[in-house]
Amino acid sequence: MFTIFERGKNRFPIKVWLRDVGDLDEGTMQQATNLSNLPFVFKHVALMPDCHSGFGMPIGGVLPTTDVIIPNAVGVDIGCGIAFVSTNIPVELLKEGKGPKVAQRMVDEIMAAVPVGFDHHPKPQPSETLDRAGRMPLAGDPGLPSIKEGYFQIGTLGGGNHFIELQEDEHGCLGIMVHSGSRNFGYKVAGHFNKKAKELNRKEKSPVPPEYDLAYLPVEHELGQAYIKWMNLSLDFARENRAVMLSKVKEIVFKRVQKELGFKDISLKMEVNAHHNYAARERHFGEMVWVHRKGAIRAGKGELGIVPGAMGSYSYIVEGLGNEEAFSSCSHGAGRAMGRREAVRRFSVEEVEEDLVRQGVLAFGRRNRREVPEEYRMAYKNIDEVMQNSLELVRPVLRLKTLVVIKG
Repeated sequence: MFTIFERGKNRFPIKVWLRDVGDLDEGTMQQATNLSNLPFVFKHVALMPDCHSGFGMPIGGVLPTTDVIIPNAVGVDIGCGIAFVSTNIPVELLKEGKGPKVAQRMVDEIMAAVPVGFDHHPKPQPSETLDRAGRMPLAGDPGLPSIKEGYFQIGTLGGGNHFIELQEDEHGCLGIMVHSGSRNFGYKVAGHFNKKAKELNRKEKSPVPPEYDLAYLPVEHELGQAYIKWMNLSLDFARENRAVMLSKVKEIVFKRVQKELGFKDISLKMEVNAHHNYAARERHFGEMVWVHRKGAIRAGKGELGIVPGAMGSYSYIVEGLGNEEAFSSCSHGAGRAMGRREAVRRFSVEEVEEDLVRQGVLAFGRRNRREVPEEYRMAYKNIDEVMQNSLELVRPVLRLKTLVVIKG
């Protein structure tokens, strides 16, 4: 870890969990500098080992604030995160004999059961989160989602870097991982309140320059209170969304393993479900503050988290060390090394698919073949380097290798 704190350039320090400042790209550095000059920062800004530029705030950024909340420091996919379950199923069953064909049938069945990309369910689905939502503030405002919309989106994967993977752990057992968020429901919440924050900041002559793209809402203001309620609903929605998909994938995988591969006595060993785009009221350095984690997970002492790599590489289950300087946070993944357009320009579909085969991936499900290079592992940072830079933040518990992957 090193600290950036230049007189006349930074109002607050920036603490960075990388080797040196040369590991920061120009865009991330500028956005982090903008964060460090916000008047309501508490103590310092933290950048995780996977940091890269985003909208307003870097992905992999942790921003503690007093009395305000910033929609763009949470992000447009509120509650995006990972769910994981570990099983006792021997991976060799999928690698031998008819195993690879069974793996492909699993992929086909999962893609039939879980809408991907922009697709939603044709009929409303059960949702405990939405059932208990009740009357929300500003409900009916143009731009905000209706609760009814969410019933069609629960249990859907989305696109971009969202995925479902079957993975092999270091003990030769099968794990299941799902990466998704609050879908269009949370996207609308984010956009609506970022717009409201900009309007409020213009009206009240905010000291934060508009070009920072970090419009804020005072938490005691009615708009701040409304955003917090909608954000928390989106967080609960995202967590349930992952849980619903994980349940469907478990059902499909377990049924085929039992019936086609003859392994009957299936048990679960570990379950984790963690957000990496959210803000929460937490105590740090003896004070209650709002901690914004955008592309970062909470890693309190003893707390389990998930740090996924790019498809075809490794992912990690980690245990938090509760590092106070990082506001008990950690990386949320490998972090992009290049943009999606650049990846499509530099790598061919065939190159990526051949690499997946070389990496031992048994089956690959994708909705749009042309977009495959966007998620090539070479378009991301090396996950093992990210983990090496994270050793002050977390302790690796389980290493997982991609075996089967489904992309939106």
